[in-house]
Amino acid sequence: MKFESFKAGRLQSRFQYKSFEPALVDHEWTWEDPTINTLLEQATRALGELNAFSLIVPDIDLFIQMHVVKEAQSSSKIEGTQTGIDEALMPEAQIRPEKRDDWREVRNYIEAANTAIAQLPALPLSNRMLKHAHAILMQGVRGEHKLPGEFRVSQNWIGGSSLMDAAFIPPHHDGVADLMSDLERFWHNDSIAVPHLIRVAISHYQFETIHPFLDGNGRIGRLLIPLYLVSHGLLAKPSLYLSDFFERNRASYYDALMRVRTGNDLIHWVRFFLRGVAQTASKGRDVFRQVLTLRNEAEQIALGMGKRAGTARAALNVLYRQPVIEASDLERALEVTTPTANALIKTLIEKGILVETTGQQRGRVYAFQRYLELFLS
Repeated sequence: MKFESFKAGRLQSRFQYKSFEPALVDHEWTWEDPTINTLLEQATRALGELNAFSLIVPDIDLFIQMHVVKEAQSSSKIEGTQTGIDEALMPEAQIRPEKRDDWREVRNYIEAANTAIAQLPALPLSNRMLKHAHAILMQGVRGEHKLPGEFRVSQNWIGGSSLMDAAFIPPHHDGVADLMSDLERFWHNDSIAVPHLIRVAISHYQFETIHPFLDGNGRIGRLLIPLYLVSHGLLAKPSLYLSDFFERNRASYYDALMRVRTGNDLIHWVRFFLRGVAQTASKGRDVFRQVLTLRNEAEQIALGMGKRAGTARAALNVLYRQPVIEASDLERALEVTTPTANALIKTLIEKGILVETTGQQRGRVYAFQRYLELFLS
């Protein structure tokens, strides 16, 4: 199938509305547009550079967690959830009651992503994996009664207050299982010569168009992207997350998806997606460079702390995973006493590594601010 002659699907009359029934995607794909070749080359090169950093940075898993947190916060923000990265890293007790629902949604996304990533060595990307991630995503939050972990068995819609005024109506639920099976086959079809970045671009569009769940489709569809890249060996670690790019270009993101459905313009979507991969991978590479620079500085500070040097270095490893902490977090992680944890925190504040963020005498929270800011830009 050529991109230039692609027909996205058809409108099917239902009772008082029309659903959009997308074309299947598990087949060969080609294109004539030379811009796609250039963008594909740029995106592939940038992704390779990002992956190289994930292979050479010592203890890379310490830093990957912050990528997951950033993705969870950005992806949830697209859906209207208002939780900052610093808040996502705080314990629930520190979150204002009116913001806890949003906080739980972000924390669920983090757990869903971490669980799916941990499954990849033993379980290839699959609908089963996405269903499990969806069940975790929906646990105890808005949407928890909308069939968590199961494909929908009723009609849903996007935009508007009902099917009568919806901006887009996905396929009828009777066809969801077959459409998702076709998509899963596309992920693993070795008989077709389609570059993986093209496949994942098409896959994200197709997933969002099928909208297989009653809720959480945007977040699971965006999580699909790093899971695909790791599953197929393009990334050794889940270090590329496109939600920040999509969130900063939200109107263009939604427009590009709709242009495929309404005008068969797959070329525009693939171009947009590949630009996002190139920009996000380059930005991620630069963040890794900054992390390495900061880590060297922090290690030197820790080594200059005399008899506390070993404990300070262990504390830094905790902070790379969790840069917003309470004193009790260090107590548990380092298995030290309360006075020892407090004394260490005091020294880290004096050395400019930690900043107290609450201004309170009780329930104090501390942030590794310089590290945290690398993921806020």
